Amino acid sequence: MYKSILKPLFFLSSPEKAHYRAMDLLGAIHRIPGGKGILRGLYRFESKKLERTVFGLTFKNPVGLAAGFDKDARWIDALDSLGFGFIEIGTVTPVGQPGNDQPRLFRLPEDEALINRMGFNNGGAKAAAERIRKASSSILIGGNIGKNKVTPNEQAVDDYVKCFHDLFDVVDYFVVNVSSPNTPGLRELQDKAPLLHILNTLQNLNHSKPHSKPVLLKIAPDLTDSQLDDIVAIVDESKIAGVVATNTTIDRSTLHTNAQEVEKIGAGGLSGKPVKSRSTEVIRYLHQKSNGSFPIIGVGGIFTAEDAKEKLDAGASLVQVYTGFIYEGPSIAKNINKGLAQL
Repeated sequence: MYKSILKPLFFLSSPEKAHYRAMDLLGAIHRIPGGKGILRGLYRFESKKLERTVFGLTFKNPVGLAAGFDKDARWIDALDSLGFGFIEIGTVTPVGQPGNDQPRLFRLPEDEALINRMGFNNGGAKAAAERIRKASSSILIGGNIGKNKVTPNEQAVDDYVKCFHDLFDVVDYFVVNVSSPNTPGLRELQDKAPLLHILNTLQNLNHSKPHSKPVLLKIAPDLTDSQLDDIVAIVDESKIAGVVATNTTIDRSTLHTNAQEVEKIGAGGLSGKPVKSRSTEVIRYLHQKSNGSFPIIGVGGIFTAEDAKEKLDAGASLVQVYTGFIYEGPSIAKNINKGLAQL
């Protein structure tokens, strides 16, 4: 039904409008009497074979929803009904910001891909925290945190600290996002010295709490091997819990979409099937270089159970979907989990 009826209708609207319409529809179904049960019956697949414990947390299944889909934690309860093992909200910043000018989200159907330059549009960490508190779901929640656009890199650590404090009591793990291509200068924070400063500061705060939370780092797929070697060293030195690999790419070399159309779209991060291979390469490289010493959440071009297994076989402990959700629809978590249980 999604691919034959709903998807063509949603694709008539701009991607950003379609996103909110689709999620408002899901939320409305979830709220009507019996709606929650219907959604769970249609879209959940449960099996003890899928359960796994990673960085001290027990996940009912390894398929999560990546950051960016539910930035402001508006639809946690409804999304939980679709069978995800965990949901990562954000990226949130200390102060709400509108993000970049629209249009800023673009479909590339020929490549089953998206290009976005959202720019961390969100209502702020405190507002997201309040919504998480009000959610009734017990699903594991990750908090993806970033810096405000107007904050200079020299003061970026302060923004990450503020988000950490605001979300600490309501999320199960954190992801430090220094890899989005859509905030000017942000990726410079992936360099070893500034990144260690941010992570060590957060870890010091973390260890001052009665019970610390896992802190992970989200990295770009565009890093060189030497930069990936630095990431392995940084994880070891900072003792963070793991890595999310990968964010969107600025590379356009594998696209089949007309080059003029791509050029017209302009800057932004590319996600979906074109980033699948590179994401897997990064996961495999990190896993092998580190001798599997830290968990990796694999994300990038996951549409099917086979795609997810590719990431898991490369060394990922968990996986996340985003663009695949747009193209495959609300059954994606169920289909992947069912396939993984049978593989």
